[in-house]
Amino acid sequence: MIIGICGKSGSGKSTLAHELERVYGYNAAYLDIDKVGHKVLDNDEIKEELCKTFGKDVIENGKISRKKLGEIVFAKREEMDKLSEITWKYMEIEIDKFIKNNSNDMKDKIVILDWLLLPLTKFYNMCDMKILVELDYEERKKRAMLRDNITEEEFDLRESSSIEYNKEDFDIVSGNRIELIKKTLRKVPDLL
Repeated sequence: MIIGICGKSGSGKSTLAHELERVYGYNAAYLDIDKVGHKVLDNDEIKEELCKTFGKDVIENGKISRKKLGEIVFAKREEMDKLSEITWKYMEIEIDKFIKNNSNDMKDKIVILDWLLLPLTKFYNMCDMKILVELDYEERKKRAMLRDNITEEEFDLRESSSIEYNKEDFDIVSGNRIELIKKTLRKVPDLL
């Protein structure tokens, strides 16, 4: 079974994913797809392509600076599309590998995928259950600024490149209170 968890930055996607992982224990395999995106930035081919596309200024201490890259790609949707074009093929390979390694006959785990952009990928349609985590803008902003050590302007820039979700496309939509997240967790086992 594959569970997809979506929500905007700071909504609590990862908190819910970790809670599900805790509930299902060794039967769960959790993948934060943002981390896959961060990991592929270390790939030499990708570094070279990013430098050609966005300039050598995106390199800092021999690595791609996510902060500098973010300033470029969050400012314009076309720039984000260029980044996706460069990194997605590598990310897709890693995600496919993760799903395959955790859903073979020997393991057969509940795979939990956590990503803001999940609905824009083939993996969204592979999900047996889709969960949308919602939280109001001000609370998400506070959380993200604290968690990611970013300014309000940087959060707003990130927010402007976010996607809109259609709640009807999800099996469960949780609200902004911990009680609703707990209710969601109680519903999940019933639907498995």
